[in-house]
Amino acid sequence: MYSLMFHAVQPVLPVRDVPAAIRFYERLGFRCSFADDPASPRYAAVNRNGVELHLQWHDAADFRSLESDTLMLRFVVDNPDALFEEYQKQGVVPEGKTVRDTPWGTREFAFFDPDGNGLTFYRSR
Repeated sequence: MYSLMFHAVQPVLPVRDVPAAIRFYERLGFRCSFADDPASPRYAAVNRNGVELHLQWHDAADFRSLESDTLMLRFVVDNPDALFEEYQKQGVVPEGKTVRDTPWGTREFAFFDPDGNGLTFYRSR
């Protein structure tokens, strides 16, 4: 008999260029877990601390806009301030972004990846 427990979720992010997306997520501290073709991947996965994201090639025509109708991911992290500093040093945090306390009780920061997928990193206060 199988239990009804969920064990993980592995979102599939649409990307225009899988190798470029792998390099971007490596700057976020992820490591490539697999790629369907090492020379010219169209599907790959990246992993950090057991959190796995899949990256799937899509034609540029599939993307309407970088910041509308986009996938949004919320990562629960221990220390958003330290992570923000790490990402600033990597040059991936856009100008003007900060870590903030929200009215809904979190400490967080957010930005978009190069393909318009929203990334929020937070902890409850």
